[in-house]
Amino acid sequence: MTVHVANSLGWLGAVVVFLVLAVAAVRSRNPAAIRAGYIAMDLSVRFAVVPLAAASLLSGLVSSLGTPWGLVRHWWVVVKLILVVVATAVLMLQLAPIRELAEAAMAPGPAAVAGQWREVVSLVVHAGGGIIVLLAATVLAVYKPRGMTRYGQRRAVTHGQV
Repeated sequence: MTVHVANSLGWLGAVVVFLVLAVAAVRSRNPAAIRAGYIAMDLSVRFAVVPLAAASLLSGLVSSLGTPWGLVRHWWVVVKLILVVVATAVLMLQLAPIRELAEAAMAPGPAAVAGQWREVVSLVVHAGGGIIVLLAATVLAVYKPRGMTRYGQRRAVTHGQV
C-alpha cells in the first residue's frame, strides 16, 4: 500500500511540474526559455510522469487484490480505477505531441518554436485536467465512500460479512 501511495502522489507531483513547465512555455516570449521548457516537458513526461503512472496503476491493482477493499467490491475502488485508467490513456495519447515539441525545440533556427502555442495550451489544459482527476482519485482513496458493488454485496453475504 505504501508503494502505491508513494507512486500515486509522485505522479500527481510530476504532473504539477509538467503543468508549471507548460504554463511557463506559453507565457514566455524568450525563445531560449520556450525551447528549454519544451525539452524539460518531454524529459519530465518520459522519466517521471509515465513511469509513475504505470507504477501507480500496477501497484494499485496489486494492493487492491491484497486488501479487504478488493478490486471490484466497492464503488469507490471501481471509480478510482476508471479514473486512473482514463488518465493513463490520455497521458499516452499526449506523448507524441510532447515529443514533437521537444524535437522542434532541438531543431536549429528561430522558427523551430514558433507556431506551437496552440499545442502547448492543449497540454496545459490536459495537465490541469489530469491534476483534477488525480486529486479526485486521491480523495476517493482517503475518504473511501460507502457503497458496495453487487459483486461485493454477494461476496459479503457469502462470506458472512454482513
